[in-house]
Amino acid sequence: MSDAVSVITSKRDGHELSTAQIDWVVDAFTHGRVADEQMSALAMAILWRGMSRAELSAWTSAMIASGSRMDFSTLSKPTVDKHSTGGVGDKITLPLAPVVAACGAAVPQLSGRGLGHTGGTLDKLESIPGWRADLSADEIHSILADPAVGAVVCAAGADLAPADKRLYALRDVTGTVESIPLIASSIMSKKIAEGTGALVLDVKVGAGAFMKNIDDARELASAMVDLGADAGVRTIALLTAMDSPLGLTAGNALEVEESLEVLAGGGPADVVELTVTLARTMLVAAGIEGVDPADALADGSAMDRWRAMVAAQGGDPTAALPVAKESLTVTAERSGVVSGLDALSVGRAAWRLGAGRERQGEPVQAAAGVRLHAKPGDRVAVGQPVATLYTDTPEKFDYATEAISDAWTIGDSPFEASALVLGRVGDQ
Repeated sequence: MSDAVSVITSKRDGHELSTAQIDWVVDAFTHGRVADEQMSALAMAILWRGMSRAELSAWTSAMIASGSRMDFSTLSKPTVDKHSTGGVGDKITLPLAPVVAACGAAVPQLSGRGLGHTGGTLDKLESIPGWRADLSADEIHSILADPAVGAVVCAAGADLAPADKRLYALRDVTGTVESIPLIASSIMSKKIAEGTGALVLDVKVGAGAFMKNIDDARELASAMVDLGADAGVRTIALLTAMDSPLGLTAGNALEVEESLEVLAGGGPADVVELTVTLARTMLVAAGIEGVDPADALADGSAMDRWRAMVAAQGGDPTAALPVAKESLTVTAERSGVVSGLDALSVGRAAWRLGAGRERQGEPVQAAAGVRLHAKPGDRVAVGQPVATLYTDTPEKFDYATEAISDAWTIGDSPFEASALVLGRVGDQ
């Protein structure tokens, strides 16, 4: 028999928790027998002391066991999902899910909402008239089984790893969000409980990402790949750059619009590159060979899947997207070549314009955000537009401009582009 204080002090003093201790404390926390302040203390002890692979695997299994698991074993197609650790302009899920579905996989994409400067996939899709994020397990299964659809992007059910949801709320207000073991278990408990057969992780690195340096990103990726392997889920992680925003938009409807450009065979080169790279990796993880996702973009089959996916979730794929009531142009303060564009500054500006939220549950503006006109490598002249800001509440412009005004680094030297994909972990 365990008790909360002994578990907390054991981890505080650097000891490895047993599977029995972990199972007890997670179950007791789920059912209210361990107080929030006690779980917060344990989270801080884990932040300081870390976890062994055995502890982390047991902790993740206990988080999964706190709720239900989805089962897609009756589907005729292999299932594969993608998770991104979040960035600015990261609309990749929107074109990616239909692309991979068009190539023969079933894609159960359980996504989240934005908080702070990182956007949420569900917020973006909810800018489409009629589209809904909350689906029953039967609805999800039916959409995935439909040969004309095969992909779903929706909210995770309340009974999927509920212990993690409670713990995350505590971590957010106790300074323990940064714990790599707790980040890894939070992501992987939901993805494993989701029931996907294979998983590709997009671990962002850089100024606009949660992980600012490659070493921390690789540590997180390795922990998650190990958890996937322990659970029998084929897992591959790509480390990708997030110093500058992805694409030319940050916002909700703005990013849907840009995703549609990609699905139509155009769009920004970096968004297309990452979409195709992740799609190829997902197909490898799912065991699907001889299909090139670039062809699905070129021949229109990915766009067909997008329209079917949106319609299956109540949305109107032909409806006009919301447009902001007000806009403001930001101009270059000098002439030269853009050598840097700070993703965090752009993300903060979009958030301040109303595209994001400060607290869970707050509404967002569908049409608010930033459209970029100059990115690294572009030559600009003083006074030339480098971005347009959009919002329905023009009083937000000053606050947003303050965030974005110094985002561009403009110099005189030639620009050398860096790689978008920085590394890979797992399934080598």
